[in-house]
Amino acid sequence: MLLKNTFLTLLSLGILISCSDGKSERSLESKKIEVVRAIVDPKTYSQGQKLFLVNCAVCHGTQGEGDKDWRIIGDDGIAKAPPLNGTGHTWHHSEESLTNTIKNGTAKLGGKMPAWKDKLSDREIKLILTWITAQWPDETYTAWYNRFN
Repeated sequence: MLLKNTFLTLLSLGILISCSDGKSERSLESKKIEVVRAIVDPKTYSQGQKLFLVNCAVCHGTQGEGDKDWRIIGDDGIAKAPPLNGTGHTWHHSEESLTNTIKNGTAKLGGKMPAWKDKLSDREIKLILTWITAQWPDETYTAWYNRFN
């Protein structure tokens, strides 16, 4: 029933946006984004959170808060783990770029993040990214969504 109602809501928004005179398009786009965020299945969210806690939290913190000194280059010449909760730069990157970073790590770029391609499946990475983006403030998520979707 929830899926049917979600589908009908998205369909209605699509019709409204396509029939819009442009004046209220921004408001309708914001509503569409709210609906997209609202349909994150609690099971998907929970699975993403669990995967994040097991694989990512040791460096990025349990809430994705990152290292408090993430902008400071350490004695080893490498920055510490950035926040993923919307307060850092993560939202400046597309989902494809974030997926690539998780899969391949940052060693080739001079960072410390290990490659996860041999440990996490594409589906697991998608679940983690779903959880991460759900942590972002609405304004941050909207800016990211509008930029890359």
